[in-house]
Amino acid sequence: MKAPVVETERLILRGHTLADLDASLAMWADADVARYTSTKTATREECWSRMLRYAGHWALMGFGYWLVEEKASGRFVGEVGFGDFKRDMSPSFDGAPEHGWALAPWSHGKGYATEAGLATLAWANAYFSATDAVCMISPENTPSLRVAERLGYREYGRNQYKGGENILFRRAL
Repeated sequence: MKAPVVETERLILRGHTLADLDASLAMWADADVARYTSTKTATREECWSRMLRYAGHWALMGFGYWLVEEKASGRFVGEVGFGDFKRDMSPSFDGAPEHGWALAPWSHGKGYATEAGLATLAWANAYFSATDAVCMISPENTPSLRVAERLGYREYGRNQYKGGENILFRRAL
């Protein structure tokens, strides 16, 4: 399965292409983006692996991450979607789709994460047989915590994962 195109008032969510590597790398190589996710900036090789993982999700799982672009300009905004990363952590996500979002610094504070998140949740409501979606956010990542709240996520636990503290969230689909 390929990523379906999802449109909102200001955004187009679409599957990644080979031509998107440089834009994705620019975002993941930014220290402000990486500090709450992987805690280190990404190399070209790591970003390429991430894009392959996105394509693999769509091919094997029927869901994955979309590339988000601004409708008016075509500019790269970020990446948002669902994954099943088989994280070795406790408590586990119990097979629930894990919702995530990362946006280029220029697009922060414009409401794009919430807009894209709501669009992907609407898609998930029609697609998933799962009853819940989950996400994991660093307690220092105040902007993402606000987005999660706007998307209807509620805290259900905390954990340590790869050396960092995280808040675990769940919401009904």
